Amino acid sequence: MRKRKMVEITGMLVLAAGLLFAGCGSASDNSASAKAAVEEIAYAEEAGITDTAAGGAGADMAGNPEMKTLDQESDWGGAAAVERKLIRNVSLEVETENFDELLLAVKERTAQNGGYIEDSYTYNGSSYYGDHRKSADLTIRIPSGQLDEFLSSVSEVSNVISRNENVTDVTLQYVDMESRKKALDSEHERLLELLAKAESVEDIISIESRLSEVRYQMESMESQLRALENQVSYSTVTLHINEVTKLTPVKEQNVGERIVSGFLGSLSNIGNGLAGFGIGFMINVPYLVFGAAVLLILYAAAKIIAGKIKKRQEKRADTQADKDSETKKDSETEKDLGKEKKKE
Repeated sequence: MRKRKMVEITGMLVLAAGLLFAGCGSASDNSASAKAAVEEIAYAEEAGITDTAAGGAGADMAGNPEMKTLDQESDWGGAAAVERKLIRNVSLEVETENFDELLLAVKERTAQNGGYIEDSYTYNGSSYYGDHRKSADLTIRIPSGQLDEFLSSVSEVSNVISRNENVTDVTLQYVDMESRKKALDSEHERLLELLAKAESVEDIISIESRLSEVRYQMESMESQLRALENQVSYSTVTLHINEVTKLTPVKEQNVGERIVSGFLGSLSNIGNGLAGFGIGFMINVPYLVFGAAVLLILYAAAKIIAGKIKKRQEKRADTQADKDSETKKDSETEKDLGKEKKKE
């Protein structure tokens, strides 16, 4: 009879250890502690209670198909049997001749398709740099089922320059996380059952410690699953909008069309250049007037100063000439006096 009890208890311990190992393979020390607590509880319980627990655990394993397929869902065969989990990210660059109308249309179509704008940046041009063209960067979340319809509607009201789409298959990751969560749920229920049957304080503390760890892992797993589900349920569209004066041709042109387009483009560039020059000239007229006034003032001042310097030089020259004349006269007078003395 005692041998039969030992066999049943051993089976119970193996089952509990298996559940603990599946729920948290990285926490081996805590699992060993919980296993020791379970072993003490199992030996302390009566034979009838132990038989019921072991029988219930066996029934759970035999009657729960999810527990049977945990390992099967971890390979490609199991992943193919469930709905594929795909994360779609699309990047669009578009042009428009009417920025405000397109931006409003994008917002309306986002709401119509059940999406929302997660992030937005709008540039309204700069009068300082003479660039009045507007642009915007939008990060839009759209339900995956409405993504294609939304992209088509945006293409209808804008000129799509580039499109890049990335699809990430997270089916295996999702299935693996769900399996781990189910294992944690099973371990949590089993620990609650053991806690209800625990008698010693040491056993209660050990089981409650493991329960806290399992609950933390369950909450973390649920949070990761919700985040992954959100990425799968809502696709991300990164939209860059440029306002232009002329749309870029997206279809291939023949030789004649390219010549005409290039010629018209050159005329447009010349016109834009002249317009820009005229606008820049008119904008800078106050600076030109101010600069001209400053130059005139400087010129007048320089002329006045030069005149004064010239007059001063002329006056100095006249003074020097008078001095030279007087010196010459004095010299001649002295000569005359000398001649008169000689005659006497």
